[in-house]
Parts: sequence; structure tokens; C-alpha cells
Amino acid sequence: MRTDHTVQMAEIIRELRSESLDTETVLRGISKTAVDSVPGTEYASVTLVTGGVIETPVIVGDIAGKSDDLQRELNEGPCVRSAIDDTTIFIDDMRHEQRWPQYAAAARELGIGSMACFCLYIDGRDFGALNLISPKTHAFDADAISVGELFAAHCAVAFSAVREKEQLRAALSSRDIIGQAKGMIMERYRIDADEAFRLLSRLSQDANIKLVEVATRIVESGPE
Repeated sequence: MRTDHTVQMAEIIRELRSESLDTETVLRGISKTAVDSVPGTEYASVTLVTGGVIETPVIVGDIAGKSDDLQRELNEGPCVRSAIDDTTIFIDDMRHEQRWPQYAAAARELGIGSMACFCLYIDGRDFGALNLISPKTHAFDADAISVGELFAAHCAVAFSAVREKEQLRAALSSRDIIGQAKGMIMERYRIDADEAFRLLSRLSQDANIKLVEVATRIVESGPE
């Protein structure tokens, strides 16, 4: 059975990687596929922690979004903890959950019976977790947890690949902007490329802003 799931998940991830051009698209695909593929799952979300800021870019079902909202408001809960600790967190019955008492009480009011949270990635101070939710208690048995862990592991690879593509596109875009700004400075001040780059660097340091931001402002201001 494990082999069958492995083959199935690998195929799903190949499709996600081929169809996803950005982070939001791949995360939306991951969340929707989790609801269809992991037994017991009725709602799903992905929680991202970027620079200490908690975000939920995609959700499947209002309950999933409200669950993440609660964790942001209360500053406690299983989703962020799963991401930061790189571990699977399993809540079999929300009525008896003691680790996050405020969240558990509010989650019960939302109609959440059980949850399973899986770490998606850790990159410095940035984290991500896949969260699966059911209104039923005891919704995730051992097989569901096994499938969920396998799915999350495959998703982490797909997510990482998409993030790398985005970073590469951003780097290429930054290089183009800096090149345009250098050309404008060279023409304006009749200096060569090295002198233009040194001028950009000095402006960046003096203003304490990134080089690409300085270049963008120059390009947007146009020739003078």
C-alpha cells in the first residue's frame, strides 16, 4: 500500500510542478490535492511564516482560514509550531487538546474536531506548514497520517523548486533593472559602466536601500 501511495504522490507532484509557475499556484494545488488525497481531510490550508509574519495564502474551506486567523490572534496553535519544529502535529480530539488551550477552545467553537499539521519547509527564519482539518474527531488514522507525511514530503520538494524558479526570475529581473539604470547613468553623466555601477552602489549605501531599489527609482524617473 505504501508503494502505491508513493507512486500516486510522485505523479501528483509532477503535475503540480509542471502546472505551477508561482508560489501561490503550487500552494493552492497542494491544498486542494490534500483534501482529495489524504483520508479524513475535509479542509486544508498552508501556513507561511515569513520574517516573523504569519500568512495563509491559500485555504480550502472557510474553517481552515478561520483556524489560521485564530492562531494569529492568539499567538498559539499547532500550524506554526509544526512548521517551526519541523514535526508532524496530530490532534485526535480537539475537545481534549491541552497544548494550546485558548486555540483548542476557539477551534471547537468553529467546529473543528481533529487536525494534522505537517512541516513543508524551513529556510532560515521562514517556515511553512500544511494543515489538514476535519469536523469529526478521530478523523485521521495511522494510514492517513502516513499518507499525509508522504504527501507533505513530496510537496516540500515541489514547493522548493517553485521558490527557486521565482528567485531566479527575480534575480534576472533585478539584473535587467540595474543594467537599464547603469545605461541611463552612463548616458546622463558620460561615464563608463564601472563608474556607473560605483555610483549606483554609493547611492544605495548612502540611502541605506537595496541596489535594485535605487535602480528601479532611476528607471521609473526616466531620463532628465
